[in-house]
Amino acid sequence: MSRKISKIAPDWWDYTTLDCELIDDAARLTANDLLQLSRPGFQINIYDTLEEFYCAQALEYIDAWLQSTPSNPAGICGPIGPVEQLPLVAQMVNAMNLDLKKHDAHFWGMDEWVDEHDQPVPIDFPLSFAKADMEMCFNRIKPELAMPKQNLHFPTGDLDVYRNSFDQVRCVVMQGGQGEVKHWAFNDPPRRNGEYKDFPPSADEYRKLNTRVTELHPMTVIQNARTSGGGNISNVPTRACTVGPAETWKAERVSIWHAGQHDNPFGQRLTALMISKSIVDTSVPMSLLADHPSVTFSYFRGGIGEVAVEMH
Repeated sequence: MSRKISKIAPDWWDYTTLDCELIDDAARLTANDLLQLSRPGFQINIYDTLEEFYCAQALEYIDAWLQSTPSNPAGICGPIGPVEQLPLVAQMVNAMNLDLKKHDAHFWGMDEWVDEHDQPVPIDFPLSFAKADMEMCFNRIKPELAMPKQNLHFPTGDLDVYRNSFDQVRCVVMQGGQGEVKHWAFNDPPRRNGEYKDFPPSADEYRKLNTRVTELHPMTVIQNARTSGGGNISNVPTRACTVGPAETWKAERVSIWHAGQHDNPFGQRLTALMISKSIVDTSVPMSLLADHPSVTFSYFRGGIGEVAVEMH
């Protein structure tokens, strides 16, 4: 018998197709319960202030770059969403006089929008992720400290070059947020058709996906309009290029940051529970991280909220 039909988009897989008992268990979790979900390979941190939260997130960039040397180059793969850490990264680099060029430090952007011809949007596109990285972080670093342009890797142009860079440079940490559809980067649940009409793809199939152009779940399009475009859905592309699970598993650690702005109280609980209990289901792509050897979830306590009825 096939699984439940999504309450969000019937032609797609997503977390609303999960068993009701699992959904109810996640909804009951308190903030203190979240801390108890830590296990070997899965660490949960909670920060009491946004200042601590974003400072800790920015420090992951600094830590990765300090480990890099010309003989063993290293770097970090970072998100757009959240972005509040980016100016802090530049400020820290400048204050420390951290010579990124001397360290041969590297950075990977996680994803980028593509146009109707599956070509990456130009860097002057208002919603461009590369544009945000450059304007909010890398253009603010003193020129004498900045990393070479060839050390900035964005999933645009020749994707084989981007994919291969993860074999040539050590990715110390892949950092991200969590979208409402429970993705990291744009690793969304797939459409519900063809061989995946009754059940979503297996975890083994999904983990083989590498950097690619992919169709976005309707919830992802709506969310990006809400968080980045003032709600104007017509301006948000429906396809994007994204780093894949194949590259994610080449990162030594995956670090997910929950400020409470990009996913709701229920979603922040569901993925932590599934990873902690090794419940892997590709309708919830984030759950695949249960099989990664080193994952950290960091929460802002004020953004955890409650899963409760509260009329607005």
